Amino acid sequence: MIDLFRVVRADKGAVLVLPADGLDGAHEPRRVALDRDGLVATEGGDRLAPTVGDWLLVDEAGPSLRPRTTALVRDSAGATSRVQALAANIDVVLVVEHLEPDPDLGRIERMLTLAWRSGATPVVVLTKADLVPDPDGMTAEVEAVALAVDVHTVSVPTGRGLDALRALLVPGATLVAVGPSGAGKSTLVNALAGREVMATGERRVDGRGRHTTTHRELVPLAGGAMLIDTPGIRGVGVVADEDALDTTFADVAELAGACRFADCHHAGEPGCAIQAALDSGELAERRFDSWRRLAREAAYQARRSDARLRAEERDRWKKVTKEYQRGLRGPGRPRP
Repeated sequence: MIDLFRVVRADKGAVLVLPADGLDGAHEPRRVALDRDGLVATEGGDRLAPTVGDWLLVDEAGPSLRPRTTALVRDSAGATSRVQALAANIDVVLVVEHLEPDPDLGRIERMLTLAWRSGATPVVVLTKADLVPDPDGMTAEVEAVALAVDVHTVSVPTGRGLDALRALLVPGATLVAVGPSGAGKSTLVNALAGREVMATGERRVDGRGRHTTTHRELVPLAGGAMLIDTPGIRGVGVVADEDALDTTFADVAELAGACRFADCHHAGEPGCAIQAALDSGELAERRFDSWRRLAREAAYQARRSDARLRAEERDRWKKVTKEYQRGLRGPGRPRP
């Protein structure tokens, strides 16, 4: 008998899952052990580390991973070219950023690039509106860089903006909240859930929150939607393709397409539309620098990934060749 489960939490060596017909918050999660490397088989024959939101098929032979429809991934830390899946099979990515202290526009752009790359719909949520004198003016600054993305300004204590977010909690939808430590993600998740499902830190005397979430967890809601809270992210390595960057930076991409030369490096070449926009003030220097930095990071990660895949392919063929030669020699036959 094969049973279908959804991963609600991924720990070292095991995952906690709920049955597909029990995602109502009334069931206790079941523990499913992984192999010694923390991996499970996929339909394609690979082995991957399951993450929150994954669907697992479990039978007597063990768990196997169903193909992901969407995945929010980040570049892994260190020199490895592997990527880390933060959440899978998600419909909406809530990019949560605080208004106090001032929002980091570059971080929002980075998170939006990851969100577009995931295949899910990004939504920007600006928290702590009750702590700043001009939340609407600050929201307008964010809207100027969050192109084609809904931006909601919220305050959990006053209830501002929460109804617009609750409208996203349709039955069967999965949302994931990502953002820096202290942005109020867990407080927001609790407000949307209508109960305390994630621990939160006490507010400091300056009004800024304390980061408490240490793991990713999927929270089933009474209405049939599901929310994933994540730990605060200090630095996010970009795993992006050209389409994701062009969507986040649609204004810059349009200017780049108007340059006289297709291979323009935007560093003083004649007919550079980006340089002209910078000179006229149409394009902010900060915005251009952010685009250029993320494009370099994405290209670097892609090169590392290609090198890793080539190395794995070489190792695979070495193994195949050795097994073939062993078969030709036969048992007990000396090496020629």
